[in-house]
Amino acid sequence: MPATATPTDVAAVPQTLHPSVTVDSLRYPDIADLISRLHFSPEDGHIWLHDQRMLLLHASALGVLRRELIESLGLDSARGLLTRMGYNSGAHDAELARRVRPHAKLTDMFMVGPQLHMLEGMVAVEPVRLEMDVERGKYYGEFIWTNSFEDEEHVRIYGIGAEAACWMLVGYASGYTSVFMGRPVLYREVECRAQGDNRCRIIGKPADDWGDEANEDYRFFQAQAFTQGVFGDGSNRTNDARDVRSATPFKDDHVVGVSAGFNAVCHMVKRVAPTQATVLFLGESGVGKEVFAQTLHRISSRANGPFVAVNCAAIPESLIEAELFGVERGAYTGANQTRPGRFERADGGTLFLDEIGILSSTAQGKLLRALQEGEIERVGGTQSRHVDVRVVAATNLDLREESRAGRFREDLFYRLNVFPVTIPPLRERREDIPVLMNHFMHKFSARHGRQVTGFTERAISAMLSYSWPGNIREMQNMIERAVILAPEDGAIDIGHIFSNADKPKTSVFGLGDGGTLASYDSLERQHGDGDDPSTERVFRKVSSLLGGNCDDSDPTSLDEIETALLKSAVNRAGGNLSAAARMLGITRPQLAYRLKSRGLRDS
Repeated sequence: MPATATPTDVAAVPQTLHPSVTVDSLRYPDIADLISRLHFSPEDGHIWLHDQRMLLLHASALGVLRRELIESLGLDSARGLLTRMGYNSGAHDAELARRVRPHAKLTDMFMVGPQLHMLEGMVAVEPVRLEMDVERGKYYGEFIWTNSFEDEEHVRIYGIGAEAACWMLVGYASGYTSVFMGRPVLYREVECRAQGDNRCRIIGKPADDWGDEANEDYRFFQAQAFTQGVFGDGSNRTNDARDVRSATPFKDDHVVGVSAGFNAVCHMVKRVAPTQATVLFLGESGVGKEVFAQTLHRISSRANGPFVAVNCAAIPESLIEAELFGVERGAYTGANQTRPGRFERADGGTLFLDEIGILSSTAQGKLLRALQEGEIERVGGTQSRHVDVRVVAATNLDLREESRAGRFREDLFYRLNVFPVTIPPLRERREDIPVLMNHFMHKFSARHGRQVTGFTERAISAMLSYSWPGNIREMQNMIERAVILAPEDGAIDIGHIFSNADKPKTSVFGLGDGGTLASYDSLERQHGDGDDPSTERVFRKVSSLLGGNCDDSDPTSLDEIETALLKSAVNRAGGNLSAAARMLGITRPQLAYRLKSRGLRDS
């Protein structure tokens, strides 16, 4: 693999920014492809950028919003909200970039972000330095901003101050590049007109490469409860000088994410943590309900007490009462000794009841009494025991519907439903995918003693396009397998993530020719031919013909199309002519003849 170039001035010599991708200089490509996707529909009150609804707002109105947030919430909280708002916008535009320019050079595809930033009226962007290697996870970007709406509004309201003010723009750049690279990339504003500088200038690098200097900026990308105050004593100290990134280390009991849906859940958890209210986590299997429950316990006043988890689905119905409430010696055959249940073991702490929707009716009744009275009674016992326990429950069932069907006690449902928190599925918070990919890659690389550099472009595209029916748990398992299968000091490719056994069972899609979604197999075929410019040109031509948008200035003959198909099949089959012939539905001699007649094979 070619070495990644050292960052140089973009007007200087050619740079190798990615294996097999070379550019003469970093120039903006024509913006016509972006403008063609911008549609105004005044009759129904819509503005569309491709499939995303947009708004045309007064900059002064956003300035008023900015002032209200600062004065009502404080500078740090306002900055965090606006930064995450920008991150969300950038993440959406990164997905659009791969659809708009699926066959463009890497830098031209990446430049969709800065060009959209300018098209959307946010800021003028001048690239200074750029270095990117997606497979090795290497990135360095330096850009100059002029005419930033944010610093104009901030200076108009507050004048020149001591802090950089382009919060939304920095969030946008970080979100866009993080999704594009498939790992968290953090930008810092090292110069800002709101501080009295002549211009705004930003530098972006992977979050891990910043070291201690970016700690103050990093915390604004996540809800404060999970980046500032995760201590064993349950306190929420916001001025601690430690590295805030350590609040989300590579452990199973820490939440990771940056999306609006993720942060909404974080704020709900932070709000309820200091109370003693019963919390009910709702969401599909694998979204991380237990991890959020552990975080709730860790930032609550009960953090010094035990956290006891019970998977109600894993305990036989005949033993669930004994597990929850304990058992007296001789209560039933095999009860040779007295032992406390989970309620007693969680005394002074938190009891997490996972899959609570499957509890038997008898266990439901006893659980209701324990919640109401704060007392439990061991199986076979007669003595009531007081317990000080906070119950946190979780289920992927609709308990309201279960109660209507008579399978779950209605009174227990209302008792548990004091503070419901719904965790959205991963497909509804795709901004979290790059962060989670990076998180699990590091976690399992350390666990298995592997050295993996990152993800290939097509692996990132497939991950972003996949529906994730198993949510974060499914991603965790897939990336663990990928880390094991990937070559040492190499990148994780799509075949490492989605095994052969997964192919017929999953709908794995990536971006194919013409920017449309392509199946797993066709995606691999397309990328297998990516090094041949003539083949790529034919693919683009065929796509434009089928799409009814043919460019007559670039004629393509049927002979060229057939040649491209032959080369594609041979490349896809790794040079095996018999396999290539089967792909094309012809015999091996027929294929050999066609290759020889076109000078693609000597004999």
